[in-house]
Amino acid sequence: MKRILVAATAIALMTGSVAIAGEKALDPITIASLDSNAAKTGWLQVLSQGGARQKAKRGDISQSPIARELVAFSENAAPGTIIVDNSERRLYHVVGRGIAVKYAVSVGRKGFLWTGTNTVSRKAEWPTWVPPEDMRIREAKKGKVLPVSMDGGIDNPLGARAMYLGSTIYRIHGTNQPLSIGKAMSSGCIRMANEDVEHLYANVQIGATVVVRN
Repeated sequence: MKRILVAATAIALMTGSVAIAGEKALDPITIASLDSNAAKTGWLQVLSQGGARQKAKRGDISQSPIARELVAFSENAAPGTIIVDNSERRLYHVVGRGIAVKYAVSVGRKGFLWTGTNTVSRKAEWPTWVPPEDMRIREAKKGKVLPVSMDGGIDNPLGARAMYLGSTIYRIHGTNQPLSIGKAMSSGCIRMANEDVEHLYANVQIGATVVVRN
């Protein structure tokens, strides 16, 4: 029933037949297909794709073990807003009134969880990783030496894409550990599987609001 409702709402948005009291009919919205990392497509194609995904194999560092979904989203948030729910370990990208793309993420482990509101201040493809000094000190005490800097690449912990949050040290980024998705394992950043972070990156604009909540 929920899928039918989402489909009906999306088609209404596409045809411009939904109106809010006192407002004009909503303009059509175009987002990347659920199965595409870059190509833009219309609602009908979005709804026809993104079906059940096979569980990622241990050796697959790009695919999430939990498929992204197009879902009904009743909260009052402007299109383009990103909402990260720490307790659910999910990220919602609002793509229209009443509709969002839902992604599984990894959030901060105990002692590293945080909440707040910020904006996407920068985007980077295959970003360079510069571990904060306190992280390098912390890991050194465990016998692990982190580099001062690591160029982007398949072994980089930031994965394929990164979206930086304001002037903080936090990012929404990819990962080379997809089995951490759906768990609380990060040092505060929001991790996504590489396929999912590429998909989100293609649809998010600099300046987009990001809300992280418990």
